[in-house]
Formats: sequence, C-alpha cells, structure tokens
Amino acid sequence: MPIKNKRKKEILAKQGRRTKWAPIWAVLKKYGRPVPGGAQQMTSVKRSWRRTKLHVKPRKARPKHYG
Repeated sequence: MPIKNKRKKEILAKQGRRTKWAPIWAVLKKYGRPVPGGAQQMTSVKRSWRRTKLHVKPRKARPKHYG
C-alpha cells in the first residue's frame, strides 16, 4: 500500500534527523570531560515536536473535474 503523503513524510523524517543531540564521544573530544548540556550545546538545530511546528502542508491536489 503506497504512502498517502509521501513528500510530507520525507520532510518530517529529515527534520526528525536534525533534532538529535551530539554523541557522547563528540562531547568528550571537544570538552575533554562530560559537560552538563554539552550534547545540547553542540547541536546546531534544536527543535522539539512539542514546542515548534514545521507547518508542512500536503501537496495541492488537482481539482476532480479535470479528470
């Protein structure tokens, strides 16, 4: 069964990958020791599905009378 809104799902998936924090090894490499909130500070894009919405609209469908 095909995905209903494939483009919308692709956009949401891409944004979901951008919200991850930095791995612990990267924090240790940068700061040399565990820093509280270090993974958050290293991540450039910080968004939450609760706080900020993407306002992605589904693709506009052709009118039915066009065939």
